[in-house]
Formats: sequence, structure tokens, C-alpha cells
Amino acid sequence: MYEFNVADATKQCVCWVKEWFEKNGNGCKAVLGISGGKDSSVVAAICVEALGKDRVVGVLMPQGEQFDIDYSYELCEFLGIEHITVNIKDAVDGLYSSLGDKIEVSAQAKANLPARIRMATVYMVSQSLGGRVANTCNLSEDWVGYSTRYGDAAGDFSPLSCFTVQEVKAIGRYLGLPEKFTDKVPVDGLCGKTDEDNLGFTYETLDKYIREGIEPDEKTKARIDRLHEINQFKLRYMDCFKYEI
Repeated sequence: MYEFNVADATKQCVCWVKEWFEKNGNGCKAVLGISGGKDSSVVAAICVEALGKDRVVGVLMPQGEQFDIDYSYELCEFLGIEHITVNIKDAVDGLYSSLGDKIEVSAQAKANLPARIRMATVYMVSQSLGGRVANTCNLSEDWVGYSTRYGDAAGDFSPLSCFTVQEVKAIGRYLGLPEKFTDKVPVDGLCGKTDEDNLGFTYETLDKYIREGIEPDEKTKARIDRLHEINQFKLRYMDCFKYEI
């Protein structure tokens, strides 16, 4: 039976972040979007452990009014990190306005646009501060493509890409994060549904399938396998034509 060694995993991850910055941004700050959910909270905590709180900057990016924005402020206060708030509503609305009625924007495009604008914002802040952008995706989300390409799937370094949701939560608890951050129910921020509602299965079910090979019911297994297969391209930089001379 698979058993996660949270102490060893956390130590290795923190050391990796330290070494990554020594090679790719010695003295630079880690900059990341803060939602107040488990992933951004745990990545921020790892970066604080690796670099110190003075070298971590959180970027809060509500789109107009955000009902759970207090989680983000409280996380930054708990960790003692600098934070910058940028409301992206005008940017999103401006793109819609500029596009006008040239095309009918699909529901998926509407869902992905804020994520891409948020990542552009994080990079703007990071570049202005001479920082490096932390990706906050985890293995479970990547496995089924539950991320936006060039949105939350982007970044310069990724501490959590090899950890499942259950493991991310365990790391957060190990680092002393309050339960409100590690166990906050993730929602898409658009239709009010949770991530698990949108996926059609729980992360616990997915994680057991990934780590222990415990197969869910036939319908759920088929959905997970299909999502995994069709979203593999998101994990690659870009498919390129290979010209042979």
C-alpha cells in the first residue's frame, strides 16, 4: 500500500526550490497568484520556507467583487508576505468590448480568459520586481487537464506538479497552514460549481487511481482516462514540426 512521507517530500521540495533559485534567479523573489485555496497557499508556504518571507510576493486578482477574497488577504497576513491587489475586471471587460460582435465567444473561452489575464498580470508584476513566477498546479489537476493553458498552467518553476491533491493538503498541514487554507473547497469562480462538480468525480477518487491503481466505477474510470489522454498536450511546451535537413 502506498504511504506518503510528508516530512521527506516537503524537505525535498523546499531544497529543490532553494537550488532552483540559486541557479535561475539568485536573490530574486518568488511571485505567485494567491487565491486563498490549497495550491497557492501551499506553494506560498513552500517558497517562504525556502527563501524567507521577504522574498515571496502574492498577487491577488479579483474580477470585480470576489466573495472569498478574505482568504487571500488572510493567507498573506498569516505568512507575512508582501501582496499586491490588481482587479482584472476592466481588462476582461475591455477585451470583450474590443471584440464586439465579431464572433460569439464560447463558454470555454469565457472561462479561460480571466485565468490568462491573471497570469499575464502575475508576469507583469514579477518582471517589474525582477522575480520568478511560481506555478501552482498539482499532479491531480494536470492528470485530467483541469487547468488553463498559458493561464494557471504557466510559470517558471512548479513545486507541486508531482503531488496529488491529498499530498498537497498534507504538505500544507505539515508546514503549519491552518485548515481553512488546506481544505478550502475549490470553486471555478464563474458558475458557483466546485472543481469536483465540474470534473464529475472527487479528487480522492482520482488520487487513489493515480497513486494506488484503485479503479473507480467503470464510467468514472472511462472519464478519467479520456481526460488524461486528450489533455496531454497541455503538459508539453509546444508541438513543433521537425524539419530534417
